[in-house]
Formats: sequence, structure tokens, C-alpha cells
Amino acid sequence: MGDNLPNILRMLIALAGAVLTFPVAAQTFPSQPIRLIAPFPPGGSVDIMARLIAEPLGKELNTRIVIDNRSGASGNIGMEAAARAAPDGYTVVLNTIPLVTNKSLFAKLSWDPIRDFAPVGMVATGPHVLVVHPKVPAAKVADLVRLARARPGKLSYASAGVGTTFHFCAEMFKDATGTFILHIPYRGGGPALLDTLAGQVELSFPTLSAALPHVKAGTLRALAVTDTTRTSLLPDVPTLREAGVKDFQFTQWLALLAPAGTPQPVVSRLSTALRSILNGQEMRGRFQPQGFEPFQTTPEEAGKFLAAEVERYAKLIKAKGITSD
Repeated sequence: MGDNLPNILRMLIALAGAVLTFPVAAQTFPSQPIRLIAPFPPGGSVDIMARLIAEPLGKELNTRIVIDNRSGASGNIGMEAAARAAPDGYTVVLNTIPLVTNKSLFAKLSWDPIRDFAPVGMVATGPHVLVVHPKVPAAKVADLVRLARARPGKLSYASAGVGTTFHFCAEMFKDATGTFILHIPYRGGGPALLDTLAGQVELSFPTLSAALPHVKAGTLRALAVTDTTRTSLLPDVPTLREAGVKDFQFTQWLALLAPAGTPQPVVSRLSTALRSILNGQEMRGRFQPQGFEPFQTTPEEAGKFLAAEVERYAKLIKAKGITSD
């Protein structure tokens, strides 16, 4: 026993030293550039929003934030890279709805949205817009619902693909209104919007930023926004709730996460910096042209929100039999 005592003491001292370094690490963090993984290609909403927050967040943290586009497999390649990164705060990832839906969409997934990540905070939220081609005889949501009920399966909607926000939003709308509208999936939001503009499909649920120029030009008619409040970018367009679709809400959001195991003081440092930049008018002005508003939360609030979203979408995906495999 006596011979082992020095070894035990050394282990205890080493453990105490490791624990004490956590606050020190937070005080000196960051001491090098931070990599921000965007798990989708350049030019998409996640990439654009990552670039919008990178500079001000880097200034707030007194470092440089480097965007790393790791696209492919519906965001899974980038999310796997983030999950496997060292949990030291020098790798973070920005993602949207696929963060919580891919677990249910793919039979085999190498990462888990709850187990493998520590939420830093929510970043932004924004609605989709229910739009119809001008040839559709519907000036209001109620008109469209009556038309769809009278002609089940004759109307069609375009989505950016199976398991995308366009798809989920439309399926929620169909459930809420008791309608059957045919789903036409495309390879991305651009082609889906083009065929809606051409009248090949009657309606769609694009993001606000994608729909806005076409609504302003009169080439698409906006019937409602999907959030619970109107947007200042389309102040005359009602929400779906105002239009009579009870309790309907669908928003696209973005969340910033670190790998699981990142020290809590480091996560708190990142979160405090994020909330600081989101609190100013500068970021609101940057986000609005993209159809987003700042969405401030603590890491704990973000964790609860994301867990609820995982459950909500899992139920929808199971009920609809949606799969990406």
C-alpha cells in the first residue's frame, strides 16, 4: 500500500490540475483561428448565413473564423467531420433543419444531433412562403384549400427534394387543411422554383428570400407566410394562422454547435459572443435580406429546442413514410 501511495497522489494531483485548467482555457480561448463548418455548398442559405456571422463573431472573440464548406449527403459529410473534430472550441458547425431530420431520414447515420454535439446557441429563424402561380384561381389560402379539396391530387407542389424544408412544410400544410396535393420533388430549390414560375406546378413553399423577388415582380402570388407573425418584407401577406389554418407554424432556423465534450467554459464563451452580435441592429440588417431574424438563446435553451424538433420531425417522417435512403 505504501509503495502505491505516491502513484495515487500523482494521479490525484494530475486530475486536479486538469480540472483547474478548464477555467484557464476559457480565459485564454481563443488563441487561434476557429473553423466554422458549413455542411452545404457555397451560395446556399447555410453558407450565406455562416459568412454573415463569421466576421462579427470573429471580432467579438478577437480571432479569425474560417469557413469550411463540407457539403454532400444532405449535410451528413460536414456533420460527421464536426462530430469527429477535437472538442476544444476550435471547430464549430452551423446547420438548419437537416440537423434534426437526418436521424429519421437515414437508416444509418454516423452522427447523432443530441449525443455528438454541444449546442452553442440558435442563430436565426425565418419563414417559408406559400406561393402559387398566377394562373391558379386562388387569391387567398381559403380559395386554395377549397380548390384542393374539390380536386384531390390534381394540384401539385414543387419541393427542393425529399426531406427538405419545402417538403416538410407542404406536408404539414396538407395535414392541417385536410387536402391531398401531389408532391413533385426536384434536385434543389432553384429548379423547384423555376417550374413553379413556369406553371408546371401550381404551388410551392420556398424560403422567404427565394420567393421575395418573384412576389414583388408579380410572377408568383404569395398567399401566406408560415410563421406566427408577419414579416416586414411582405407586410400585407398574412400568416397561415391569420388565414384560418389553425395552430400552423413552420420556420427554418439555424443553430451553432460544437463537438460534444467541448469544455463548458469554452461553450459559454462562444455563446456569450454569439448572443452579443445577435443583439445588435447590424446583424438584424444583415439577416433581413436573407429572410431571417436573429434568434437568441442560451446553450441550454438551444438544447431543449433542438430536442423538441428532433421529436416533432421524427413523428412527421414516420407518419408520412419519408426516407432518403
